[in-house]
Amino acid sequence: MLPSEPDSAVYRTLLESTRAIPWKIDWATMTFAYIGPQIEPLLGWAPSSWVSVDDWASRMHPDDRDRVVNFCVSQSQAGVDHEADYRALTATGDYVWIRDVVHVVRKETGEVDSLIGFMFDITERKKTEEKLLSLQRELEALSFLDSLTGVANRRKFDAVLAIEWEEARRNTQPLSLIMFDVDFFKRYNDHHGHMEGDECLRRIAQALSTAANRPRDFLARYGGEEFVLVLPASDEAAAAAVAERCRQAIFKAQIPHGNSPLGQLVTVSMGVGTVIPAAGQESPPFVDLVDRRLYRAKQGGRNRIVSTA
Repeated sequence: MLPSEPDSAVYRTLLESTRAIPWKIDWATMTFAYIGPQIEPLLGWAPSSWVSVDDWASRMHPDDRDRVVNFCVSQSQAGVDHEADYRALTATGDYVWIRDVVHVVRKETGEVDSLIGFMFDITERKKTEEKLLSLQRELEALSFLDSLTGVANRRKFDAVLAIEWEEARRNTQPLSLIMFDVDFFKRYNDHHGHMEGDECLRRIAQALSTAANRPRDFLARYGGEEFVLVLPASDEAAAAAVAERCRQAIFKAQIPHGNSPLGQLVTVSMGVGTVIPAAGQESPPFVDLVDRRLYRAKQGGRNRIVSTA
């Protein structure tokens, strides 16, 4: 039974008193049979200006338009109720986040008769989501950062090495690694104190950062007084040149070491390696190789570079 005229007025009053914006589209003509007056306070467009689905599509952010229109049309043609989020253009040129919840009305024959739905203003919700995503990205970045020196930490090194290893393998390119150990760092802490030791590590990190400055060169604190430098697309000669620049950068930093058998300044020992990863070859044995070379540099008297087996 069809609702009486008073009932229709009640239904309209109820619809138009909600914050949601009701609407109806005739499927055959793709025109609006109705849109609630709440649309004007929200977007600034009068209800009379919503004539066809073209008005709906044209008042959508260009980056959202194709995705949303194609999705809604395909779902409607299939007779599937659906919802979509998009940015709607206001009459003043701003954008408001909208969630459209759509119900597909079918004829007795099964053909689509019309679409009815509600638009919801979800701008504040989207702002909250964006803040949470930004916070999540910030926390993720912090989880990859060494809080003492400001360079990347061991966790980030593992992730970057995995990416660069695969890139080198795929492109048959050399990948080099330099591992550093601050010479006699325990003696440094014992003589200068732990606060000065922290400052020493920060200055070491800064010096090493200046020595390898290509976009993909990557420095991390490996642990304790050890650092590691990843050099993508760098052969043995290039790695040796970077290692020497690192040595010079640390010397130029002129960090005093009052309890070193090697002199009055902080020095580092280095292990250097280069590899072109083969199919099936993993990175840990290569890292171990470079670490053994670093150990040999320390055992051989420190303040030196070892780059051969």
